[in-house]
Amino acid sequence: MQLRWFGQSAFLFDGSTRVFIDPFPDMSARLPSGLRFDYPPIQGVDAELVLVTHEHADHNGVEAIGGAPATIRAAAGTHESTIGEIVGVASEHDTVAGTKRGHNTIYCFTLDGTRFCHFGDFGQSALRPEQREAIGAVDVLFLPAGAGPTVAHEAGAQIVRELAPRATIVMHYGNEAVDFLEPPDGFFDALGADVHRLESNELAVDDLQDGVTMFGVPRA
Repeated sequence: MQLRWFGQSAFLFDGSTRVFIDPFPDMSARLPSGLRFDYPPIQGVDAELVLVTHEHADHNGVEAIGGAPATIRAAAGTHESTIGEIVGVASEHDTVAGTKRGHNTIYCFTLDGTRFCHFGDFGQSALRPEQREAIGAVDVLFLPAGAGPTVAHEAGAQIVRELAPRATIVMHYGNEAVDFLEPPDGFFDALGADVHRLESNELAVDDLQDGVTMFGVPRA
């Protein structure tokens, strides 16, 4: 199975079933003046299933994905799907019970024998015990590493220690394409783990190394 990062929190899981999480639309007219969002548009991508972690414009562009996929939009609960059971764990986009940025859904699912957990725009200061229990075991964790509107760097590092995934993939951070998030360096320092920095924005799951992986920034 191949993983492909499109920017922000948008990933394609291309295995026996094609699953897309948090696609974004054309953002050129959607951001306030002066903010940069230079990830290439998502084009020519089909999937059988789309998951949306929350209803913010840079995460809910389901119209960008072809193939008439089934869609689960920001929905906590246990969902039956073409890949089996998907667990949506209710969480918040901020540290004040969602009163500032709203709610967020953590999605956990198994595809082709690997257990994935995608945190969306998780912004809490820590996992609550019931959230930790609902998440369960994790092989590959996708975690926002740009602080600001999402989890702070040290708190994110603590989540990795708590969940103990085999591999962690960082997402939703500042780089040459996005200027309104922090770079992930503070998270790397807080975690103190090996960081595998890739040139490509695509990788086979079997080639993921233990520790933390940082994909290359997608380019047109």
